[in-house]
Amino acid sequence: MRLHDLHDLATVARQLREEQQRAEAEAQTRREAAARQASERTLFSRAVGPITPLPQPNLARLEPQLPPPLPVQHWLDEERVLMESISDDFDVSTLLDTDDQLSFRRTGIGVEITRRLRSGHWSIQRQLDLHGLRVDEAREALGDFIRHAHKLGVRCVRVVHGKGLGSPGKSPVLKGRVQGWLVQKKEVLAFVQARPMDGGAGALLVLLQPAGGRSA
Repeated sequence: MRLHDLHDLATVARQLREEQQRAEAEAQTRREAAARQASERTLFSRAVGPITPLPQPNLARLEPQLPPPLPVQHWLDEERVLMESISDDFDVSTLLDTDDQLSFRRTGIGVEITRRLRSGHWSIQRQLDLHGLRVDEAREALGDFIRHAHKLGVRCVRVVHGKGLGSPGKSPVLKGRVQGWLVQKKEVLAFVQARPMDGGAGALLVLLQPAGGRSA
């Protein structure tokens, strides 16, 4: 807009003052509205004054949740198992009785125990089948099986090692090793070759130490 004379200049100045006054009035109105809202929000607290919460006698006091206990004993057991090794080079032949059938009994166990075991005096409570396992797998599986069965209080178990008919040369690979491994397990009191109905030459019946530690 071109200013042609002083009259036009005065008009522009008046318009600018009016716009500034309107802006200031609107700003003042907003400030007053905000002050009223703040005053209304604190009206109750200013009227009542400081307050003290009433006690709540019916509320239960909850104890903080404790973290689960650490399975220290389980860790110790696992460490002991790792330290306990079953040797493949153990010579068991001198410890076996080879009367009519193969058998083993720990020192202090009478021959009548193996006779009763062979006759089925103790019922078979658990079974482990080692068919298809490599030697190292079978050794680990047997150790775990005997240990857990003993912890459960099981007395008599059957271990199936096979007759070796599927092995190269038709010789039983695991049979002799299983005998040697069982002799090294302190939980084992005795074992005998199974009766024909229980697996015959392909299995052993094993009598375990009672959980309380008493002999058979």
